[in-house]
Amino acid sequence: MLNDKSINAFALPGGPAFVLTGLIAAADNEAQIAGVLGHEMSHVILRHGTNQASKANLMQIPAILAAALTGSNLLAQLTSLGALPFLLKFSRADEDEADALGARLMSAAGYNPIEMARFFEKLQAQGAGRMPAILSDHPDPGNRVTAVEAEIRALPQTRYGTSVGDFAREKQLVAQLPPVRSNAEPLRAIANAPSVSSRPSGGFKQLRGREFALSYPDNWQVFGDKDAATVTIAPRDGIVQGPNGAGAVGYGAIVSYFFPESKTRDIERATDELIHHLHATNPSMRAASASRRRVTVEDSPGLVTTLASDSPYAGRAETDVVLTVERPEGVFYIIFIAPQADFNSLQDTFDEMVGSIRFVN
Repeated sequence: MLNDKSINAFALPGGPAFVLTGLIAAADNEAQIAGVLGHEMSHVILRHGTNQASKANLMQIPAILAAALTGSNLLAQLTSLGALPFLLKFSRADEDEADALGARLMSAAGYNPIEMARFFEKLQAQGAGRMPAILSDHPDPGNRVTAVEAEIRALPQTRYGTSVGDFAREKQLVAQLPPVRSNAEPLRAIANAPSVSSRPSGGFKQLRGREFALSYPDNWQVFGDKDAATVTIAPRDGIVQGPNGAGAVGYGAIVSYFFPESKTRDIERATDELIHHLHATNPSMRAASASRRRVTVEDSPGLVTTLASDSPYAGRAETDVVLTVERPEGVFYIIFIAPQADFNSLQDTFDEMVGSIRFVN
């Protein structure tokens, strides 16, 4: 839950779901909140957000999420770069699918699915003057009530309960929440170089994610849910405040999956598509000389591509080494990031990380 008066809820690629306190205040009953959560969970299950993320800012989004965990406001970070609308701008077909699956999830949990549709329609009716934020991200697919009623008829007949008293007390508690204050460590301001303490210690820890496992320096941190589709691995001061005030990874690694729009199974073409997206979000990024070589990672074909760009560390050039690996579920990739002058000293660490990769079925 995020303490924010906007009427909204959202789920990020990989599964983290957030409900804003303004939405709780607007709901009439517990089933309506359950309906919104079921709807958002359905977007995650159906990979709607993941498909959007494959087209989004592939380097900034992980940095923003990492920055949020170091003390920045998640909603502000996502909004400041326009990332939230891009990640969450679902189509009407997406909404139909999320309504249908959300209705089934609600029913299985003992809530009347019709409340989900009623809540969205209530917000739609109230939005004549100013549309609630959740409706700008979730376009009306048509007559939600009729569609959800049809879905209910296909479900096993059951009796749905209510908990009006409990919900009223919860709403009262939410209304009494004080303004949020963060005591977390803020982002490091723009600096000239990574600190000495951020260099790899030589020891390694194991990260077991949802679809992969790998080793990483034991004095670095994993930012983001380890079961999510995207994680940032970096020392705390490797996440720095960029020129626009948003988070940027200046020293570390980003691990994720990419889904080529062409649906190609050719790793070279898929890598070219990924790099095209990276360049679109970071125009300073460019290919380095002798920039590509073939590798094999756990019997899967891969490429290592070396790129150069401007570093968030003031006045420095950056080296970005992109490992891409062909996998049945998409293109697995790691972007290793460091100032150009420091990259050679990280080569053994990155080689160790690559050699440790195991894919989890």
